[in-house]
Amino acid sequence: MDELKKIALTFDIGTQSARGVLIDDKGNILAKEKIAFKNPYFSKNPGWAEQDGDFYWENICSISKKLKSNTKDLWEKIAVVSITTIRDTNICVDDSGNPLRPAILWLDKRKAICSEPLDLKRRAAFKITGMTETVDMLRKASSCNWIIENEKEIWSKTHKFLMLSGYMNFKFTGLMVDSKANIIGHVPFDNKKQVWMDERGLTFTVMPVPLDKLCELVDPGTVIGSITKKASEETGIKEGMPFVATASDKGCETIGLSCVTPDKGAISFGTTATIQYTIDRYVEPQRFFPSYPAGVNGQYSPEIEIYRGYWLISWFKKEFAEKEEKESIKLGVSAEELLNRRLKEIKPGCDGLIFQPYFTPGVAMPNARGAAIGFSDVHTRIHIYRAIIEGINFALIDGMKTLERQMGTQTKSIYIAGGGSQSDEIAQITANMFGLPVYKTQTSEAAVIGSAALAYVGIGRYEDIFSAIDNMVHIAYEFTPDMDEHKLYKKIYSDVFSKIFDKLKPLYDIESEMEDK
Repeated sequence: MDELKKIALTFDIGTQSARGVLIDDKGNILAKEKIAFKNPYFSKNPGWAEQDGDFYWENICSISKKLKSNTKDLWEKIAVVSITTIRDTNICVDDSGNPLRPAILWLDKRKAICSEPLDLKRRAAFKITGMTETVDMLRKASSCNWIIENEKEIWSKTHKFLMLSGYMNFKFTGLMVDSKANIIGHVPFDNKKQVWMDERGLTFTVMPVPLDKLCELVDPGTVIGSITKKASEETGIKEGMPFVATASDKGCETIGLSCVTPDKGAISFGTTATIQYTIDRYVEPQRFFPSYPAGVNGQYSPEIEIYRGYWLISWFKKEFAEKEEKESIKLGVSAEELLNRRLKEIKPGCDGLIFQPYFTPGVAMPNARGAAIGFSDVHTRIHIYRAIIEGINFALIDGMKTLERQMGTQTKSIYIAGGGSQSDEIAQITANMFGLPVYKTQTSEAAVIGSAALAYVGIGRYEDIFSAIDNMVHIAYEFTPDMDEHKLYKKIYSDVFSKIFDKLKPLYDIESEMEDK
């Protein structure tokens, strides 16, 4: 095979869809198949979010077979396979790799009781460091603790407690191995050392998964095995094809945007909106909040997440965009495109309407709620739509400022990916709000570019990830900020947005107490 004609087959599992993509070693997407999940998860109880473990594998197999059917000539040139997936989604499997219960997704809100207190030594240490409340929240939010409390038999049968990425790796290769850059969630992982925690360590008992229930870890860009005969039969991929462990969806996205230095901010306008950096030292983005292992081996990715970020667009479309939904069918375009065309109708700042997008609590904001303030009789549903987009960006600006303080660096440019990045209107609003140039690369599917880049490094096509990025990531569009608009946004951020959470926090605390009762 001509070395310049090697093709990577990369899969990407998101919260709401999955895709398979053929990518050459210059970063060109040659073919793509996508399946949107009709039911991304199911809820047996309020706040739960589960999905059958094999649901994801069955969709991957369908995508793969369809790709093969539609791209017969290209299919023969595939040289490597990889996958990137959503984070903090866990599957219990037995010693044969069969799921013992449905996967628990990252947006699941169930809470363990954790009635048995930690030992006195640990309680004292957490109290001294001011971590008591955080540790209590993490224990209750960790799905392993809920399973230990409520499904003792399943826990006793659990051979490995895998991330979704690890389970997919197993389905392809028969090996329960995962990349360090995938271990992002409620598991006993030492993010600084990038290894599993010592069971004797201080924080191990917060998420007490025994080491023998955790899988082997490798560096991102490592060939962990090859496509098994069974996987070949189910996917149509040639048996023996090398399979490379890469990184989480956000980690791959950051690579696919070329953001491998701390002066470049990678923003994902996905179900969860994030701003992430790559830096060569361990930096906690917020107190008690870890910096994740980067897709760049040995480096770190401090990140701020806005949970349910661009999920809010789906929510808005469902609740308020019936008109655009009907028009989109007639015109053959998406409802989002029709909504985005109307963003220019609304002035920056939305005539005083400010949206706070903290719909889902986190470690830094355990009792957070969403809020909209400033409503008046001039506001329309399109004001609400633009206010949501501006609110997410205000929260990301807040995240950028936090990360810059922690890293001691300054952001010079922003690179965007994810569904929302497809809109030029949203990209320009983002440039104006941040007051920085915003770049879009050759595709909004940056995660698959990053995953493919790591795959090519794994098989030796490129010497390192930096060489792969130089050859595979290409700037397609630049959005220059309107600094007059930026001044307005800067004033709104400092005078209003940055003060909303603290002003409303007492009400959020009361609501949280009422829910607990």
